[in-house]
Amino acid sequence: MSEHKRSWWKIGLGSVAAVSLVLAGFVGFNVWQLSRTLESAAVEVYDLDGSIYGEPTQAELDGPLNLLLIGSDTRANQNANYGSSTANLADVIMLLHVNEARDNAVVLSFPRDLLIPIPDCISEEDRSNARYGDLMQINQTLDLGGPSCVLDAVQGITNVSIPHLGLIDFKGVIGMSEAIGGVEVCVASPISDPYSQLELDAGTHLLEGEQALAFLRTRYGVGDGSDLSRISNQQVFLTSLVRKVMDENILTSPIRLYSLASAAAENMRLSESLTKLDTMVAMARELNDVDLENISFLRLPVYDLEGDAAGRLGIAEGAEDIFTAIRNEEELLVVDGKLIDPESLNAEPEVNPETGETTTVAPKPTNVSGVTAADELCSN
Repeated sequence: MSEHKRSWWKIGLGSVAAVSLVLAGFVGFNVWQLSRTLESAAVEVYDLDGSIYGEPTQAELDGPLNLLLIGSDTRANQNANYGSSTANLADVIMLLHVNEARDNAVVLSFPRDLLIPIPDCISEEDRSNARYGDLMQINQTLDLGGPSCVLDAVQGITNVSIPHLGLIDFKGVIGMSEAIGGVEVCVASPISDPYSQLELDAGTHLLEGEQALAFLRTRYGVGDGSDLSRISNQQVFLTSLVRKVMDENILTSPIRLYSLASAAAENMRLSESLTKLDTMVAMARELNDVDLENISFLRLPVYDLEGDAAGRLGIAEGAEDIFTAIRNEEELLVVDGKLIDPESLNAEPEVNPETGETTTVAPKPTNVSGVTAADELCSN
C-alpha cells in the first residue's frame, strides 16, 4: 500500500474512532441526563412497615418483582379535546408480579370503582369528608394523596410489598405507544365512542399515538360500557403488546430496550427504585424467559354494591387467594379462560389405600376469569 493510501486509511480509521467516541459520549450523556431527570421527579414510596423503598440491591432484583402501574386521567397540560376536568384520578391500576424463578408472571387489574378502606395516607380533612364512611373509591387516592398513596392502598389490600411504581398520563401513553411502533388489535364489532373519540371498523388495526390512547380509554364503545369492560379491552391491547415484544425480540436487543427505557423516562413518573435506566433494562430482561402461556392477565374479583354505594364495587371471594399466591410465590396460571386454583397445582397424588395405586389430582379451575398473553383476543 502506498504512503498516500496508508495515510488516508489511517485518517479513515481515526475518523471512525473519533465518531464512535463522540456517539458513545453522547449516548452516555443522554443516559446520565435522563437519570438525573428521573431522580428529580422520583416518587417516594414506602414498604408495609413504613420504611422507604430506595434503589434496589442485586439480591432484591434477583427476587420476586412487584411493580404498580398507575394511569392518570389528569387533563392538566393535555390536549384540550380530552376535556377540562380538574380531577386527577387513577383510571388504571395494575399490579405486575414476576416470580423469583422467572417462569410465571401475572398482571392484576383493580377496577377504578372499587371501594376500599381509607388508607393512612389520606388527610384527616379528606377522611372526614368521605362519602362512604370508612371506605373510599380507590381511584380517588391519586387525587387526594398522590401516586405513593395509590401504592399504599394496594399494599394495604393485598399485603404484598410493592417497591416499584410507574405513573403515566395521556401524553405518556401516546409517547410509549409510538416508541413501541404501535400495537395490532382485533376489533370484533365496530367501535364508536364520542367520549374517547374512538372510531374503529371491525377488523385488525395497528394502533399508536392518539388512537392507542382512545382504545385504552374507551368504555362506552365496548361491552356494557362499564369500567370492567374497559379492563377487558385493555387486556386485548396488552396481550398483543406482549406478543409483539416477544416476537420482535425486543427484550434481548440492548438498543431497543434502552430506547424504550428512555421513552419511559421521558413519559412517566417513576419510583426511586427505577431512576436508573440500567435497572429498568435489567428488570425488563427478566421477562424474556417467561412463556406466553405463563403470563396471565386477571381482573380483581369484585361484586356490585347496593344502597348508598350502588354503582360501586366490593372485593369478592377469590381475591385473597390471588394475594396469597403472590405473597407465597405460587404459580398463577389461566387455562381455558379460568384461573387455576394455585393449591391444586401442587397437590400430592391421591393413593388408593386398598390397591396402592396413585391418581394424579387434576388442577381445579376457580371462578376467576382471566386471559394469557398467548390468547389472541378481539375487542367486543
